[in-house]
Amino acid sequence: MNQTTKILKAPRFQTPAWTQVLSVLCLVAFALTMMPRAAQAARIKDIASFAGVRTNELVGYGLVVGLSGTGDKKKSKFTIQSMANMLERMGVAVDPSTLQPKNVAAVMVTSKMAVSAVPGSRLDVTVSSIGDASSLLGGVLLMTPLKGVDGKVYALAQGPLVIGGISVQGAAASAQKNITTVGAIPNGATVERGVPFKFNCQDVMTLHMNNPDFSTTMNVVKKINATMGNRFARAENAATIKLKIPREFRGNIVPLMASLENLDVSPEGKAKVVVDEKTGTVVLGRNVRLSKVAVAHGNLQIVVQEGQDVSQPTTPFGGGQTVATPTTDIGVNEENRRLMLMEGATLQELVDGLNAMGATPRDLISILRNLKSAGALHADLEVI
Repeated sequence: MNQTTKILKAPRFQTPAWTQVLSVLCLVAFALTMMPRAAQAARIKDIASFAGVRTNELVGYGLVVGLSGTGDKKKSKFTIQSMANMLERMGVAVDPSTLQPKNVAAVMVTSKMAVSAVPGSRLDVTVSSIGDASSLLGGVLLMTPLKGVDGKVYALAQGPLVIGGISVQGAAASAQKNITTVGAIPNGATVERGVPFKFNCQDVMTLHMNNPDFSTTMNVVKKINATMGNRFARAENAATIKLKIPREFRGNIVPLMASLENLDVSPEGKAKVVVDEKTGTVVLGRNVRLSKVAVAHGNLQIVVQEGQDVSQPTTPFGGGQTVATPTTDIGVNEENRRLMLMEGATLQELVDGLNAMGATPRDLISILRNLKSAGALHADLEVI
């Protein structure tokens, strides 16, 4: 790292600009290969994202035609109105009340466009029914403009749908596999307008941390500055890092970003326990700790069983009557489990201790809640 610092700080007049750029890239690559990977390390690209490198959501409203009687019904007024408007734009005057939309379905078309997409690029689109159509199988999407959040058209979608499900219905039975009202068109949209963003024209790059944490953010800042040999990066808050682009990389940021995004950083985070009560799933972070606490967990099971006893006369023709007598059996079973003492336990010790007690996932949820209420669980407990 000292060699990296000395070379990066060398005066400009000693070497041409292209030689300095080559030297920086070589030193960054050397640092990546020679530095040992820290335990539990993650690449910067996996814990942060670069500003401007994102996708843009596109959405449009269109019609799917060619359905075999599985389209929208008469109740979908907007489908009929859309059909009438479309035919009118094509020079066909129709009465909306005479239209039968059973072979047509109104749909919403969505897609994601990368910021690097240029006119002529192809995008995958997803087509979803918004009416009461039963299936989009065999349908063809008519030309549909896809708009961005600013209301401008960025792409046009059209083509036959690919459906990943099937639905069959008869008079007395029906069968369905997967969803038949959502389909896809691979490469079904053509980009007509690019996003007005020039990635290489930036003087300052912004990094957004996926999970805001002061320790992790500072680890990233230190790693970048140590690799580049100067204080180019600084943290604005727990989730944002500003990276000043060196002069030799301005107008050509991609090689620098390709080198920096693969740097290894040890992420830090708050101790956390996530509990999903619907499925009984419990996920514990590696930093979960326990204070000195005694835990006893057992189940009390009470079983009440009702029955009938029949009492008959002891002698035939004795004049007695047969009587039914109710009986009740009550059983009480209480598990006697030992009191376990836990102090400063790590994640593995906590799991081993609870497994030794025979705790099920449902029991574990209850134990964790009580530990948190007692102040012995040093972690955030999130129930979803």
